[in-house]
Amino acid sequence: MAQNQESSNTAGKPIHCKAAVARKAGEALVIEEIIVAPPKAHELRVRVLCSALCFSDIHFWRLKEPHGYYPRIFGHETVGVVESVGEGVEDVKVGDTVIPSFLAYCGECPDCTSLKSNQCSKLRFELSPYIRDGTSRFSDTKGQTIYHFGYTSGFSEYTVVDITHVTKVDPALRASRACLLGCGVSTGVGAAWKTADVEAGSTVAIFGLGVIGLSVAKGARLRGAKRIIGVDLNPEKAEIGKKVGVTHYLNPTDLGGKSASEVILEMTDGLGADYCFECVGLPSLGQEAFTCCRKGWGKTVILGVDKPDSQLILNSLVNSHSGKSITGVQYGGLKPNIDIPILAKRYLDKELQLDLFVTHEVKLEDINKAFKLLIEGKCLRTVIWMDKERASADGVVFDEI
Repeated sequence: MAQNQESSNTAGKPIHCKAAVARKAGEALVIEEIIVAPPKAHELRVRVLCSALCFSDIHFWRLKEPHGYYPRIFGHETVGVVESVGEGVEDVKVGDTVIPSFLAYCGECPDCTSLKSNQCSKLRFELSPYIRDGTSRFSDTKGQTIYHFGYTSGFSEYTVVDITHVTKVDPALRASRACLLGCGVSTGVGAAWKTADVEAGSTVAIFGLGVIGLSVAKGARLRGAKRIIGVDLNPEKAEIGKKVGVTHYLNPTDLGGKSASEVILEMTDGLGADYCFECVGLPSLGQEAFTCCRKGWGKTVILGVDKPDSQLILNSLVNSHSGKSITGVQYGGLKPNIDIPILAKRYLDKELQLDLFVTHEVKLEDINKAFKLLIEGKCLRTVIWMDKERASADGVVFDEI
């Protein structure tokens, strides 16, 4: 489709389309017709090709209070094509392929211009139901406001995103793989690459081998880690773990009554792993990771998302005198506009195997099946297609789940 033709009939006008709307916390999403308003200044409207389901969507879909805003459109691992742009948008144009991001990158503030941070201080990350001006671009056919999620809202055929929350990417990328760079894979690879700065020859321990944990393993392998220990309750993760670099798999139920941290300390002659990653969102696993982190210089990175009021409690004496550190991070420390294209090129160069992470693909109307698969631990990433024509071009053959 020609770029100008993409929006010739819709630019500046509301668009009626389908979306998967969460009406109440924890209840099945409803496929319904919504209205997507035109983009305002510094915004663009995107025709969504597909979105992958991340467990963070499920985490916040379950929340009532705080941060439980309904009705709402979830989805934050997304790729699409720019349909129209608002005033002041110069970096992207109609027809460009873009990946929205829940983190902003203004390129001007002290954080965005520093190598030390990916937390834009001009447009701070918040669990807001709106975009920059504090309003929504979604409504239903009765005029009720529908809220945004993570500044992306990818479970809709069209969405509106602030220009600071999109990255232009090579249209040669397979859409069903490109969307993964919006969160999970980028977070894991980035945590090993940017946050931990994993060194060649080091030992890494990963608690939780979902997409983020497996991506940490891949990132650690790319950095030259010698020993990568993966901890997960699901024995099926042992095989997929090997494909991304896991050298030792531990199932906490098969350790003869010992904890995973005890076994990891034994494996490392009592010293501990150089880098530990918590990828589930459980304070108890954060404590385990810190316990088996190497004294002297070890670093523990907390990646999992837990309830807003959860507490991570550490032994004060150990924390004060062990010489090891613990840190939290969003999006693996990556700056979306700078680092997504780098990871995309690594995929095109066959260094980053995104194909391993996509286990299922469904149509928008089957999105609740995707939720069920992830909740039951029967998938890694399920891609939800809005654009059936593009899905066919991507080689997708939809099977019954």
